[in-house]
Amino acid sequence: MEKPIIRGYIRENGSVGVRNYVAVIPVDDLSNSASIGVSKLIRGTVAIPHPYGRLQFGKDLDLLFHVLSGTGANPNVAAAIVIGIEENWANKVADKIAETGKPVEVFPVEGNGDLKVIEKASRKAKEFVQEASEKQRTEVDLSSLVLSIKCGESDTTSGLASNPATGYAVDKLIDYGSTVMFGETSELTGAEDIVASRIQDPVLRDKFMRIYNEYVAFIESQGVDLLGSQPTEGNIKGGLSTIEEKALGNIQKLGTKPITCVLDYLDPLGKGSSRLCFVNTSSAAAEAVTLFAAKGSVLHLFTTGQGNVVGHPIIPVVKISANPKTIATMSEHIDVDVSDLLQLKVSLKEAGERIFNYTIRVANGRLTSAEILQHEEFSPIKLYISA
Repeated sequence: MEKPIIRGYIRENGSVGVRNYVAVIPVDDLSNSASIGVSKLIRGTVAIPHPYGRLQFGKDLDLLFHVLSGTGANPNVAAAIVIGIEENWANKVADKIAETGKPVEVFPVEGNGDLKVIEKASRKAKEFVQEASEKQRTEVDLSSLVLSIKCGESDTTSGLASNPATGYAVDKLIDYGSTVMFGETSELTGAEDIVASRIQDPVLRDKFMRIYNEYVAFIESQGVDLLGSQPTEGNIKGGLSTIEEKALGNIQKLGTKPITCVLDYLDPLGKGSSRLCFVNTSSAAAEAVTLFAAKGSVLHLFTTGQGNVVGHPIIPVVKISANPKTIATMSEHIDVDVSDLLQLKVSLKEAGERIFNYTIRVANGRLTSAEILQHEEFSPIKLYISA
């Protein structure tokens, strides 16, 4: 079989992106307005507002820096503008982005005010966008591609069709050398032993079980009934009555390859190829996709039953569904229709090939529905109350 051709943007550190943005990153909630102001003036920039960044502490603060700097370091970003209320934290984020070799500049609001910051940052962003506009797509090997997967608003059609078809595509991507990340820690409940059995390295297997057990233990320590949160109201409406039932359908999208890396919140992905990687993430769609992007995913495959519309500011999110009702009522959100697999009109291989081929098209520049509809959800995970 002829190997698919991928043309991506090769960054200064050798990583490969499939988009070419200039990101405007506010370090804190107070800097959102200035960041949005820059993005409104300068075409080709993407502002990434969020509600956090003041009085966080410990692991929570480290995780915010990890997400913000990781977003700027993502291979889909050609250059970054970092805006913060003060410059110490802004420099901390920018310095980490600068380690990739890409251009980055810091603009503090204190002592300047929004209007002056917007003017200065916009002038620099204009330079960055013009420089980025001359970058060309170059033919690269599929082994340079880092992707992520998640499901949302799952129902019975997810576990029966869209997730298994995505699993076929995941297997094929890994065979070609790509790295694929998955997570949704709490949504593995009932299937955690199956996931663990696919981790051959005993050290990594123990690490996975520790992460999983700590996550579930915290939930249980609150003494609450998660029904309505796990499974969600949408899951229940779609016929998934328990978290175990949901989990067994969830893991179908992992394909059949061994799991060769296990990452906690703050662990870097590192270099490598042909990897299936577990990442400790929230099961909330925007939080998970945000963390995957911060760890280097440049393209996300998202299966949905009842119809989840999540996107992301800098990575394309491909929506896959096997639910005929969702495809009929929310067609503008669905990129890949595999409902004919549910109806046994095509084979699992045919449906999986459809997802794989669409992934290649998106990697080569085709816009996803979420991109066109301007779904740019960005949601850092918050672990604690603020100080």
